[in-house]
Amino acid sequence: MTEPISRVPLGSEATQLRRWPVTGHPNALKLTTAWHAAALAGCALAPSAWPWWLAGTAVNHAAVTLAGLWPRSSVLGPNWTRLPAVAGNANCIALTIDDGPDPVVTPRVLDLLDHHGIRATFFCIGESARRYPSLVREIVARGHAVENHSQTHRHTFSVKAPGALAREVETAQRTLTELTGERPVFFRAPAGLRNVLLEPVLQNLDLRLVAWTKRGFDTREPDPERVRQRLLHNLAARDILLVHDGNAATTANGQPVLLSVLPRVFAAARHQGLRFITLRQAFVDE
Repeated sequence: MTEPISRVPLGSEATQLRRWPVTGHPNALKLTTAWHAAALAGCALAPSAWPWWLAGTAVNHAAVTLAGLWPRSSVLGPNWTRLPAVAGNANCIALTIDDGPDPVVTPRVLDLLDHHGIRATFFCIGESARRYPSLVREIVARGHAVENHSQTHRHTFSVKAPGALAREVETAQRTLTELTGERPVFFRAPAGLRNVLLEPVLQNLDLRLVAWTKRGFDTREPDPERVRQRLLHNLAARDILLVHDGNAATTANGQPVLLSVLPRVFAAARHQGLRFITLRQAFVDE
């Protein structure tokens, strides 16, 4: 038997989250800036040593670039790859759904979630949300959370300059807040790729970066069984699962892959005694 999803009214505890605590996490941008300053000073004081300073700078650039290409890395700043390790999350997992809203797939996903009594987190693209505002409001009305997935979801997001990067995140933040009446509190970068300049933007907007524990690659994998196996392999408490309602791959008969996969994921999770919560609920319990 499934449990009914209770609706979350505006102003509830899920929408009144306190500001993120200072974690003491090393700031990669500050470290990189400090290294460049030291390299310039070193070249000025010992010009003959410039090859060593140049090599060190190249290593620094390579390190931060590789960290940005690794979605689950926390080198560039705090990054949720699992739910916080607190008692309230001990038997919980989170379903996150990216790239929507989609006028065809999202309504069917919402009906499926209702049927199984599951609450999910939707990372929405600002442009798509503006195109389908009633659908974004419906996501919230049905008890789910809407979070920030950038305004345009361009593949060049991770190489944008500071101003363009800030506009992508800030515009989506304004768009989604205006449409839903709730301020997004989590951000996921397009494809999970980012650069060293993103963390200061997120701090300024009081957003927490989120990656995932497991993903199904359901935007390019048409075989539901393979997607299911990726999501359920070693499934454990505090996992964050990633699927897509936007850009969803379809099976041979034209069915969006996630619609075939999700019921089996829900059944497997329940068999293991796991329950689904939103990322906001995981933080409230933190």
